[in-house]
Amino acid sequence: MKKRLMCLIPLLTVTLFTAGCSERTSSDNNRTTLVYYSSASTEDEKTAIKNVVAKFEAENPDIEIKDNYPGEYESKLRVKMAANDMPDLFDTHGWAKERYGEYVEDLSTMDWVKNLDPALNSILKDDHGKVYAYPLNQAKDGLAYNENILNEYGIAPPKTFDEFMKALETVKKKSDGEVTPLWFPGSKKSSLAQFFDQFATPLLITDDKHNYEDELLDGSFDWSNYTYLPKKMKEMQKKGLLNVDVLTAQQYEMNDLMAQGKIAFIVGGSGQLGPMIEELNPDIQIGIQPMPAIHKGDKQTWIGGERHTVAIWKDSQHKEEAKKFIEFLAHPEIAKEVAEGTRLPAGLTNVNEDSYYQDYFEKYADIKVEPYFDRIYLPSGMWDVMGTTSQELLSDQLNPNEVSKVMREEYTRLRNQ
Repeated sequence: MKKRLMCLIPLLTVTLFTAGCSERTSSDNNRTTLVYYSSASTEDEKTAIKNVVAKFEAENPDIEIKDNYPGEYESKLRVKMAANDMPDLFDTHGWAKERYGEYVEDLSTMDWVKNLDPALNSILKDDHGKVYAYPLNQAKDGLAYNENILNEYGIAPPKTFDEFMKALETVKKKSDGEVTPLWFPGSKKSSLAQFFDQFATPLLITDDKHNYEDELLDGSFDWSNYTYLPKKMKEMQKKGLLNVDVLTAQQYEMNDLMAQGKIAFIVGGSGQLGPMIEELNPDIQIGIQPMPAIHKGDKQTWIGGERHTVAIWKDSQHKEEAKKFIEFLAHPEIAKEVAEGTRLPAGLTNVNEDSYYQDYFEKYADIKVEPYFDRIYLPSGMWDVMGTTSQELLSDQLNPNEVSKVMREEYTRLRNQ
């Protein structure tokens, strides 16, 4: 009996090992399992994706999608990249080419590519024609505003930065300080970084006479050209155009204050903001506009690009099944469902979604979408620096020139890592 038991141990070990190895790819002998990681964070976004995953599985009973929505998404994917152990399908969340490019399968031969919104070409395609990911939706960030307040005070959506400053001052004056002209949940430094990231593009990229694209990419950029932005933010603070509690205000406070008519403008605001305010106070209309131009004669721009995507790991053992899932997502009715569920524009031109901001996007349909500044022109890690220096500026730990100096030092250090 003892001898028989000893003989079974190796067999048992082999069986367990085999089961462990196959867990990733198959839940039974006839069903393929694909692991899918998404950076979707709100319940609406997750629900929209889960619903289409369920529909796909119903139509394809031989394929299971294990969808995951991990917190600290970026950190987890960095670990997986380092181990070269990526999910079969994953969200590139704005970094399709710059961060994940060497890990993704080329999707250029897929049928949906002919309907890719041209605004996403520079973000999801390269010069050789490679397509890095399928866009579930796309971001169009600018300035969000309370349209009721602007109408009441006779303010037109500002087309230039000078008009923007004038609009903020008008709100303060006509509301007797009851309405915050520009509000930030500054306890979260990323909200302040958003101001610098979105305004850096009209300051440093879009105007022909002030285009520093080459210098930013080759490392020779003179950071004194950035000082305009911290100067303006400090000017806003001194003039009382920002919320007094800018450094302690919390994200959750914003919706209530917007619904009460206590905020005129915020930076960003596409996606969930408008629908959430509508639920709290249906009498308030939230508008959205492109970024104001900074230099005389320049045009306005949207800031954005990819928001949520689906890429295929180039070393996945189930590329055909993964492509089948993306083909399903690209069906116009499914793409429409995801776009509307995530409250963002679709990434395909053959999809006509009905979103809260649709009238505004149509009004500014001729405005070009520029990619987020940090994703193209700054080394990884600079987003955190933009946020930290913003907080230090507003707390008088740094002056505007010192902000630019720290940015230069960190830009150089991170480029050389």
